[in-house]
Amino acid sequence: MTNNDLGVTNTGLITRYPRRDVAAIVDHTLLKPEATPADAAAAIAEAVDLGVYAVCLSPSMLPIDTGIVNTCAVAGFPSGKHHSLVKAAEARLAVDTGADEIDMVIDVGAAVDGRYDEVFADILTVREAIGREKILKVIIESAALLELSGPDAVTEVCRRAVTAGANYVKTSTGFHPLGGASVAAVELMRAAVGEDAEIKASGGIRTAEFAAALIDAGATRLGLSASRTVLDGFAD
Repeated sequence: MTNNDLGVTNTGLITRYPRRDVAAIVDHTLLKPEATPADAAAAIAEAVDLGVYAVCLSPSMLPIDTGIVNTCAVAGFPSGKHHSLVKAAEARLAVDTGADEIDMVIDVGAAVDGRYDEVFADILTVREAIGREKILKVIIESAALLELSGPDAVTEVCRRAVTAGANYVKTSTGFHPLGGASVAAVELMRAAVGEDAEIKASGGIRTAEFAAALIDAGATRLGLSASRTVLDGFAD
């Protein structure tokens, strides 16, 4: 089998997904706790230069002008152990100060413990706070759920998220010690939600090869901090 059969050029660039198409599904992410306003401004400038879909920032960075890219903010990040009303207030404030999309973290412990109704209520509270017109992505920490509870937990949480009004289910914060995105998790999540929601893969995506494998598995959005490095691995 040749490189061309695999969708790879002789120089190692991936061709089956053009760079511009991959950029169009990237959330360029800056969520490190030591980030400064200058770092946020630099991330936005890079996001615009790369032609990505959105820039994902901590809500304390808002309001901020993100130019021609969309603005994404997180809620209940990174632990998810915030009261639902606190997550909802944080998400609502982010929307009121310019966020187009919210990435919220579930209470992973509730999911591990099989308290899926609580997970549903948590997500619904945030959805109702931000309204139906804003995009809501639900971070499930798939690596932790798979390790601690198994695939059924991932399936149940994804289904509850869709019922509660999530537009996306998202693999990871990128901060959990048990890991980030995986092909297996994305495949499981896609099977769980079918065509009722989108999949965002995030956490530990540092190469074009891994990004392409996640798209192959069903990811329709990618959360990247090393966006330029990843995108440089795709052919124009």
